[in-house]
Order: sequence, then C-alpha cells, then structure tokens
Amino acid sequence: MADMLVQLLKLPPQEELLARLEQEGIRIHRALAPDKHRVIEWVALNSTRNAASEADVCFSRAPVTCYLATRGADILGFACYDATALNFFGPTRVLDSEQGKGIGKALLLKSLHSMREAGYVYAIIGGVGPAEFYEKAVGAQLIPDSTPGIYRDFLGRRNR
Repeated sequence: MADMLVQLLKLPPQEELLARLEQEGIRIHRALAPDKHRVIEWVALNSTRNAASEADVCFSRAPVTCYLATRGADILGFACYDATALNFFGPTRVLDSEQGKGIGKALLLKSLHSMREAGYVYAIIGGVGPAEFYEKAVGAQLIPDSTPGIYRDFLGRRNR
C-alpha cells in the first residue's frame, strides 16, 4: 500500500460537516486519557491489533492525537495521527454500519486540521487503502515508490 501526500494549507473547511453530524447525534472529538483502554480495545476488536498498537501511542502525546466519532457513549470510528511516525495520518476506521454518513471524512478533516494547527504544512497518509477517498476528500496525491514505506521493517507486515 502506497503513501499519499496532502497539502494542509489547502484543506477544505470542516465546520459544516461537523455541524451536520452533531445534528445527527454524532460527535467528533479528541479522545481523553480516561478513554484509552476502551478505545484501544475497540480498535483491536473493530480494526486490527496493529492499529490498536498505533492508537495506543497516540495517548502518550499531548494533546492526545486520536479523534473519536461517538453517538452518546458508543464509539463509531476513530482516526489517529503522529502514531507510527510524526506527520503521518492513520490508522483510521469507521464501523461498516456507519459508513457513508461523512464520519470518515470528518475524522480525516479534524485530524488534518489539527496537524496544520501543530505547524505541519504537508501530511503523509501512510499505507492507504482507499486512495480515491483521500484524493476526493482532501486532494491527496500518491507518493511514487512509497511501498512499503515506514512499514518496511514492521514485523507483522505480511499479516497487515
């Protein structure tokens, strides 16, 4: 899976999408330290153990670099940045039953806007699956010869 590059100075606005989701009872917000074990368990159950390890790292950063999509106390999705490497977005996941509502895009935008606020001008989306989604959502472009990228020495690379 290749990496993609995003120009953070040209991000689309996020306010309208976040407001629409909020009206539907879906909140996009930064995870808090007390959420850590529940979030890590959710990620391991609904994504992969590898993604759970990456999300765990996000709780050691200040502020926490993991965003959640929630409806009440239920987690619908998550997105991380600065996990495996600084200036990298990912991993991310939205429940299959909640896809198509804009939650993934909202998590992506919230994370990338936070990266821009932290001083990054460009961000790397590591090991993308749905390249077309990232192209459409934020104008991301594939980085040539970026496979396997940061994951080249990853012990579980074959099982990812």
